[in-house]
Amino acid sequence: MRDSVAVLDIGSMSIVTLVGENGVNRTLNIIGKGEVAYAGFQNAEFLEPENLKFAIANSISNAELSSDAKISEIYIGVPSEFCTCITKSISLSFPKAKRISKLDVENIFRIGNTFKNEPNFSLINNSVIYYELDGGKRVINPEGQKTGKITGQISYILAMKEFLGLIKSIFSELKIEIKGFVSSALAECLYLFEPAMRDKYVLLVDVGYITTSVALTRGNGLLFLSSFSMGGGYISSDLSQCLKISFNEARRLKRKIVLGWNAGDNDTYEVEGEEFIKTYPAKISNEIVMARVEMICDYISKCLDKCAYDLPDFLPIYITGGGMTSIRGIVNVMSKKLGRQIVQQGSKNFKSTKPFDTSEEGLLYIVLNMQNLAGMFITK
Repeated sequence: MRDSVAVLDIGSMSIVTLVGENGVNRTLNIIGKGEVAYAGFQNAEFLEPENLKFAIANSISNAELSSDAKISEIYIGVPSEFCTCITKSISLSFPKAKRISKLDVENIFRIGNTFKNEPNFSLINNSVIYYELDGGKRVINPEGQKTGKITGQISYILAMKEFLGLIKSIFSELKIEIKGFVSSALAECLYLFEPAMRDKYVLLVDVGYITTSVALTRGNGLLFLSSFSMGGGYISSDLSQCLKISFNEARRLKRKIVLGWNAGDNDTYEVEGEEFIKTYPAKISNEIVMARVEMICDYISKCLDKCAYDLPDFLPIYITGGGMTSIRGIVNVMSKKLGRQIVQQGSKNFKSTKPFDTSEEGLLYIVLNMQNLAGMFITK
């Protein structure tokens, strides 16, 4: 594992360990993967904390088997429900124009880091949105530029101390060194979108199984981050309860849903199980799914309302994650409900272009390439 790294993605449905390295043409070469389903988390609390260590250990063990390598150190992705984002404008003025040094850049980050006495959160990442030099010139990397004043727009990501403490204790027992914690949302945005897109604004919504995150990014940093505990698993649960069917049947039915279909009273969905073929009323099923999708969209709107930055109507929402992206017709429904263009965003890795893998692959990407991201660090 000399040139490869290991990352752990803590999703709301499963825990995934990836072992990988950089491939050709900015692709990811995934050497090993271990995925284990578990109870997940809700409202920033693990539903079965006593089983978390078991799920993590199995995920890592499976990745070791598939990669044929022992994992002794790892980077941990922190879900948005356990994070908060704070942006600051930090300025340095000089007696006369000078060339900006690496030390000047480090001072900007240091001055803005006033979080050491935070009782409930610890800083895990900071990154630059942009720097502004004399004359209003904006750059991502100011080193070597000549200016009399520099202002850095800096994004700080903090994680809940309770979450960090729990994960650290688990890995101490597993005798695996944690090399750093990474905001999953930040990693995802930097992985999925090219710098030219991020120089403007990118709005990403990741709908997972139990949780949904809303992130606004610019440059190499997050401007805004919010989340709520509702995702695609709620749709399956609604189908199960309303139709009085098992949860597994509901999950199969969810994969058949077509929201754009104006189904009649006698129309049905046919679902094939392991030992059965069953039919379900299409009109009622669509109404059940539509109600929950609209509720999720309402929560997304509430998140956007909390954003302090102007979000022009032409700014699209990119959606990813495995919670709703597989539902046919979801793009049109969300677009009408949210009043914005909706674009499905899949993985950039040519071996897996589905939206399900963007979080774990984003973590792997950012760890492998963090030295190329000006001003960003990952704490131990």
